[in-house]
Amino acid sequence: MKYPKSLQKGGSIGFPAPSFGCATEPYYSAFQNSLKKWQELGYQTNPGENAYANCGVGISNSPENCGKELTNMYLDRKNDILISCGGGELMCEILDYVDFESITKAEPKWFVGYSDNTNMTYLLATICDTASIYGPCAGTYGMEPWHESLWDVHALLSGEKTEMTGYATWEKESLKSEENPLAPYNTTEPRALKIWNGYMWQEDMEQTPETITMSGRVLGGCMDCLINLIGTGYDKTAEFIEKYKEDGILWFIEACELNVFSIRRAMWQMEHAGWFRHVKGFVFGRPRNGESMMGLDEYEAVLAVAGKYHVPVIMDADMGHLPPMIPLVMGSLADVTVQGNDMKVKMNPV
Repeated sequence: MKYPKSLQKGGSIGFPAPSFGCATEPYYSAFQNSLKKWQELGYQTNPGENAYANCGVGISNSPENCGKELTNMYLDRKNDILISCGGGELMCEILDYVDFESITKAEPKWFVGYSDNTNMTYLLATICDTASIYGPCAGTYGMEPWHESLWDVHALLSGEKTEMTGYATWEKESLKSEENPLAPYNTTEPRALKIWNGYMWQEDMEQTPETITMSGRVLGGCMDCLINLIGTGYDKTAEFIEKYKEDGILWFIEACELNVFSIRRAMWQMEHAGWFRHVKGFVFGRPRNGESMMGLDEYEAVLAVAGKYHVPVIMDADMGHLPPMIPLVMGSLADVTVQGNDMKVKMNPV
């Protein structure tokens, strides 16, 4: 696994828009303040040519333009790292125009993004054998003040921190709007992990819960995007997990628009594609659309498949579309420790 160099003071941050850009409010104002915040921290900023584009369908520009921009900005040595402008809907369509062969041969650099950007963070790991960061997109860093999780991204990029812990509260309803584009996270809900220890729910254990530990290669992202890759020419998951079978795989997965039945079908599909061979554990983020339907809740939606493997399953973790989210290095060899309502992820650069 190739690991990019840390971001140094004075380094340059490129902002490609392989999915949505920052052309409209509240994203435009948030992005402008994000650039200012990074500059105040001592970095140069380099918005890509699609950062303010708004002529694509579900993405900033045409698939060809978005794919070429992403490739060129990754290969351009003036960009030390890349932070995606935003998520979106159809980033999968740009993949035919991304030069993964050249990216694989290039000096690795951090790419940061989540949601639709799973199409890059996941494929950098599984196709290019290059670590990436599943974390907030560009406009998020425009909030005032920064949430602790954003400082964690900065610390990870700069090489100051590789061990992350969860956050005490999370945001159920955002206050960000066109009138209030710089609103910080509205963290009103207490974190409440739900833990399956491989055989039963942790909440059914004795009063003093056991400590859950697991180690393996971090892999995953947004389930909505992951299932689109199955069976395509971009699905190199089987080769990846076979290469790292001695380490085993820790699946970190979250869902955006999928309801509980869609999540259950997705888990079935991933299992039958062979993705869960050599699994050492599952961590699921809070689903944005996880309301119970017809007697099925978010927990049984995943446990119907994940429970077969008799490995730990962590639910409602700080990952995904209900922030804050722990920045995760896709492809890293990680140690995860969970006790009670606390989760620690130590990512090792090997």
